[in-house]
Amino acid sequence: MMLKILLLWTAVGAAGAAQAAPDLVRHADLDLATARQLADAAIQHCTGALSVLDRGGNVLMAMRPESVGPHNLMASQRKAYTALSTKTPTRLFAERARNNPEAANLNSIAELLLLGGGVPLFAEGELVGALGVAGAGGAEQDEACAIKAAGQVGLTIQR
Repeated sequence: MMLKILLLWTAVGAAGAAQAAPDLVRHADLDLATARQLADAAIQHCTGALSVLDRGGNVLMAMRPESVGPHNLMASQRKAYTALSTKTPTRLFAERARNNPEAANLNSIAELLLLGGGVPLFAEGELVGALGVAGAGGAEQDEACAIKAAGQVGLTIQR
């Protein structure tokens, strides 16, 4: 009799434990090693400040060559954040915002920078982070540098 009660409570406890663990979504994460590869790849293509963010918007890597103004480091981070947040390259996003009067107030959001040079980073269609480049000679050059670096590491800038 005591064995039956013990087995019953064990079964109830196991069922409760199985029910308590939700089936959570798993995501790919951009890691520090990949962030370093992105930084090295970007430096091969341009001389600019750069920031690599993970999928949560946290800085994994930030670098600024001595020859690039200090304001560019913050600009690279804001470009990366804008690309991550919008899942869109910042030059394209800025163009769309300029052509939409309702989007004019996006410039008032302090974390966003509507200027080319930030790209979202996707691995197998999943957003894993973003790369921002600033001070490489203009928005087009910043963006080209970021796109080349992402491709060299095997990441894409769109789903």
